[in-house]
Amino acid sequence: QLVTSGGGLVQTGGSLTLSCVASGINFDYYTVGWFRQSPGKEREPVSCISTADGSSFSVDSVKDRFATSRDRVNNMVYLQMNSLKPEDTAVYFCAAVSGGCTKRANDYRFWGQGTQVTVSS
Repeated sequence: QLVTSGGGLVQTGGSLTLSCVASGINFDYYTVGWFRQSPGKEREPVSCISTADGSSFSVDSVKDRFATSRDRVNNMVYLQMNSLKPEDTAVYFCAAVSGGCTKRANDYRFWGQGTQVTVSS
């Protein structure tokens, strides 16, 4: 089970850190991806970090603004979001898959419940 938290309302240019904590699975053996979904849009990948094969990615729209990191002691993954823009407004999800990073949501086996991020202009 994954639990996503840390969302909220922030002004343009602000920052938020999302957290993803796992129970029952060990992130040492899983790849963790972040996705987001806005109303009327498909769920899209944001970033990914993998201990399994060392792979990672951040999509171009968030590169240089978002950073993904792991806390191995507490079995958590974080998404640090800086310089937020109104177009970053979405529900953010963390998800886990065995194997390396993938941008396909259907590849992920475990999903958090999502946390709302709203960026005001």
